[in-house]
Amino acid sequence: MTEPFFSARQGALYGGLGLPLAFLALPLYVILPNHYAREFGVPLALLGALLLGARLLDAFIDPLLGRLGDRLFARSLGSVLGAGAIAAIALAAGFAGLFLPPVRGTTALLFWAAGALVLTYTAYSLLSITHQAWGAMLGGDEWQRGRIVAWREGLGLVGVVLAALAPGLLGMPATTVLLAIALFLGWLAWSRAPRPRPDIQRVPAVEKAATAASLWHPLRRPAFRRLLAVFMLNGIASAIPATLVLFFVQDRLQAPPALEPAFLGLYFVCAAISLPLWMRAVRRFGLARTWLVGIVLAVATFAWAATLGAGDASLFLIVCALSGAALGTDLALPGALLAGVIDANGDRGKAEGAYFGWWNFAVKLNLALSAGLALPLLALAGYTPGTTDPQSLQALTLAYCALPCALKLLAAGALYALVIRPRAAPSAPSLLRSPS
Repeated sequence: MTEPFFSARQGALYGGLGLPLAFLALPLYVILPNHYAREFGVPLALLGALLLGARLLDAFIDPLLGRLGDRLFARSLGSVLGAGAIAAIALAAGFAGLFLPPVRGTTALLFWAAGALVLTYTAYSLLSITHQAWGAMLGGDEWQRGRIVAWREGLGLVGVVLAALAPGLLGMPATTVLLAIALFLGWLAWSRAPRPRPDIQRVPAVEKAATAASLWHPLRRPAFRRLLAVFMLNGIASAIPATLVLFFVQDRLQAPPALEPAFLGLYFVCAAISLPLWMRAVRRFGLARTWLVGIVLAVATFAWAATLGAGDASLFLIVCALSGAALGTDLALPGALLAGVIDANGDRGKAEGAYFGWWNFAVKLNLALSAGLALPLLALAGYTPGTTDPQSLQALTLAYCALPCALKLLAAGALYALVIRPRAAPSAPSLLRSPS
């Protein structure tokens, strides 16, 4: 069956919710650690432990939320949208609680932040999983699957740029209001987005529920396990510098605070600009090989960043541009590869929530490890925010640049060995072959 063309209007309606979700993600995963350390004086070791615990809990509930998502899809698309509306309201409330805490003092802040993080993470996960599953159900060939994800992630990058600018320009109270408005508009657009194909919707609810009832169903699929392994290696390589970037900019580069929005903004703008170019590459080389090129570009960029020091803020703008372009592949292509795996396994319209539950589990586990390991290890190495000690700054550089490079190289090798080479073998079935 020929898939309908995914138009720009359809892409904007489906991808619109990606904007507020990404708007929230930048403060939550990048700004929050630095904010609590510098503004409230929370020690790095305690902050790392809090983020590790909250993110691990968040990671482990994602497969359960994926199972819930499949049950909502089995009931009706209206049930999915209703649950999404409740999650959006909870997200806005949780964000306000995190960045505008009504308490002070390290102990009180830690307890308050823990509760607000659990609320925010849970709502964010449910909304993200159901939105991603909806997109995977739309189907299509490699290029169309890539286009669907690219619209979601491209509009998400617009949200990230807004999130990078809004706190400094508007302040956190106005930023919180802006997020709430964006969540409402994003949900409204999603409710008018293209629906999964009629034959997908007609899969009997009993069959959908039976598939969704198996929490471990996706992990029984070898193609999914191979892709997930690559995704996790690459993901933690990206999560570590995301956690440490502001520390690197402020202490290693000693860049003026006014440049911080420019660094983050350029990084995400270049990621957005690169998406159409990467999609052209996908039409010629396929999803997996194009992703490999992006990983190699990231390794080369971070290897160069390791040579920078105080006064090199202008050169770091180039690092932000190149690493942002590499980020474009990480955002659009793995999710499109996953949609193909779901289709090839015959699980389309049945278990997308379960797949994306485990997929988001991997994302959150990577974020938990990046904060829970990188921050305490830096503290053990003698690094504290604001230090000028050369040995401590060298430890920061190794954590920000060298460690991600090593992990990215492992991810590139795994991508070639586990995904690209098996697909190229004449006798091997394609990882992403759709059933006829």
